[in-house]
Amino acid sequence: MADHAFGNVSTDLKLTKIEEYLKAFATALRPQFSELWYIDAFAGTGERVVKQQATPDDLLPGLEEKIERRRGSARIALDVQPAFDRVVFMEKKRSYCKALEGLREQYPGRQIDIVKGDANEAVTSAIRDIRWAGKRAVMFLDPYGMELNWTTLEEIRATEAIDVWYLVSLAGLFRQATLDPTKLDEKKRAAITRMLGTDEWFDAWYDSPQKQDLLGVFDEVHQRTANVEQIEKFVGDRLGKLFPKVLKPLRLKNGRGVPMFSLFLAISNPAPKAIGLATRIGNSILKP
Repeated sequence: MADHAFGNVSTDLKLTKIEEYLKAFATALRPQFSELWYIDAFAGTGERVVKQQATPDDLLPGLEEKIERRRGSARIALDVQPAFDRVVFMEKKRSYCKALEGLREQYPGRQIDIVKGDANEAVTSAIRDIRWAGKRAVMFLDPYGMELNWTTLEEIRATEAIDVWYLVSLAGLFRQATLDPTKLDEKKRAAITRMLGTDEWFDAWYDSPQKQDLLGVFDEVHQRTANVEQIEKFVGDRLGKLFPKVLKPLRLKNGRGVPMFSLFLAISNPAPKAIGLATRIGNSILKP
């Protein structure tokens, strides 16, 4: 199996929150719908490898770290009871897809689809032509960096049948939106705009105070003034303009306490009953 090494304490917290929601979702909606789906657009291998420094008691000649294998989002979804009727894993890495195929063999009788390719294209092709009457789904979006396009979110919203857990990389946005705008090249600008679906972020995050030179000539010099909270709020406001309901996110930090991600729950079904149910479950789970 191809190892998928990543994560820290925040990763465990994120996956715990997702598992709690999947269980509550499946339990609450099972009597109401003929099919419940789980879609993982960046599925990885189904498990994650955590490397930890060995303690003195663990040390043997040549052993400097311990390898621990933990469940990833894909395996967590397959273990949820009541079980999802259909599970769709999307992954562009060939070795990861092979690992997912091995995972599928461990769950005989389950309807498990593995889609190899770019997540944006895979999501669109998987959901666009589905008749969603009688079906409901949860989709987990945990992109590598800033790979998710805003147009993909628009496709998800159009179904009116999918609850979306979206892990937004605050660190990625913070790095791309450089403090000094002269270092913000067109590639970085385009990446942020593609992710957020608008170029309005620049005016929202950058100030242009006037400075006077020695000759008394005024010039506008842009600089980023938006902090992590303001960037997170901008993302939330953007999602709120697209989806009928978006819950206050859970901010995830690294081991040094630096904000890295925001975990959002966006609800695509505009029905008040659906929004109420998802909101009650989601708010109870998103508490820090």
